[in-house]
Amino acid sequence: MAYPDDLLSEGERVITHKHPHFKMLIFPVFMLIVTVGAAIWLALLARDLDAPWNLVALIAIGVVGLVLVVWLVLVPFVRWRTTHFIVTTDRVIAREGVIKRTGIDIPMARINSVRFEHGLVDRIFGCGTLIIESASDEPLTFDDIPRVEQVHTAIYRQVNDNPYDDFGATQAAPGAWPEQQDPPPQARGRGR
Repeated sequence: MAYPDDLLSEGERVITHKHPHFKMLIFPVFMLIVTVGAAIWLALLARDLDAPWNLVALIAIGVVGLVLVVWLVLVPFVRWRTTHFIVTTDRVIAREGVIKRTGIDIPMARINSVRFEHGLVDRIFGCGTLIIESASDEPLTFDDIPRVEQVHTAIYRQVNDNPYDDFGATQAAPGAWPEQQDPPPQARGRGR
């Protein structure tokens, strides 16, 4: 099973699965270009040194460049790639981390409100901050969510709206469930 399918319970399905917005990677890509450019420039200067210092300088430049690339480029990329924000029919799932993995699951029934914020830069990039207020003391904040307005709407519909209410032409009669789909669990015991 692919992630997050192995996290789902029976009958639960994924509505949306997002990684943080790629704007998180702008600084690491910039640092990769700067580090490689500086390493090439320093290597050109080091080759003019007398032996054996030219070899020592090249090894030092290579080691420092490698450490900088791992620290400033590879680690943020792996952190971005292993951060997941998932909305399912039953809950909101957030997972992050590589060595120290952290996660939170928020059942839809426990969500009191959901809102989003995005400033000018976030609007240009098409992302924002999602704030979920649940039964916990503090609101939970999720930064750099791509298409935050669509995610906000998906969570709102799962929490406050019946996802089975927009059948349009497939609905046989008012209040009838389509034959292809089961009614949602909250509607099964209501005599529909």
